[in-house]
Amino acid sequence: MYIYIALLIMATILNIETSTDICSVCIADGTEVLAVRETPRSYSHSEVIAVFVDECLREAEMTARDLDAVSISRGPGSYTALRIGAATAKGICFAVDIPLISVGTLEALASTLMSVCGDNEIIIPMLDARRKEVYHAIYSMKLDPIHNVEPIILDDTTFSSLSDYDKIHFCGDGVSKSKDILTISNAEFHDIECSAMSMIALSHEKFEKKIFEDIAYYEPHYYKGANITVQKKNILR
Repeated sequence: MYIYIALLIMATILNIETSTDICSVCIADGTEVLAVRETPRSYSHSEVIAVFVDECLREAEMTARDLDAVSISRGPGSYTALRIGAATAKGICFAVDIPLISVGTLEALASTLMSVCGDNEIIIPMLDARRKEVYHAIYSMKLDPIHNVEPIILDDTTFSSLSDYDKIHFCGDGVSKSKDILTISNAEFHDIECSAMSMIALSHEKFEKKIFEDIAYYEPHYYKGANITVQKKNILR
């Protein structure tokens, strides 16, 4: 009698998160974190992202050629920051001929609360979109999407239709301003923000299923265009 044992090969993936003003990079072998670097809250992505990637590779005692894939947080988020992350990820993938994976920013945030979310509870990750607006989505305890990603302007009636749930778990950098606006009694706010660490399980799952992006044509999901202003007067006159 022959006994066949299936061996699950763990992929080594570089995860890059640049959706907000936090620049976060980590390398994981399966679910084991080999190295991680993150900035405090400051838009310094262009200055630190290449340094972070290099430092993580050195700490993990590997080169880019030892990676199986690069995973990028695809948004929503900052237009410029997302482009910096995407350009870095594409450059590495092109250079060493490995696949590119994209992970939804709000889905990654929501995944951090799956272990504390009960049967009749939901998760609403939110990212600050200036003034009283946030990007949001709604997920079940199993990370099934209930409401797709879209911007919403917060007021004291927002999410009041969700009162039938035992608890609503909020997370992301939109939480700080939503606490003063929302008036729902079943809300629980979590101080969890974007991190490459929250991408690990999702990026590994996509690698196993071979869900890859077209490196040449991949674009982040901005949801809003760049905020480009037109100069009002000719400074050359």
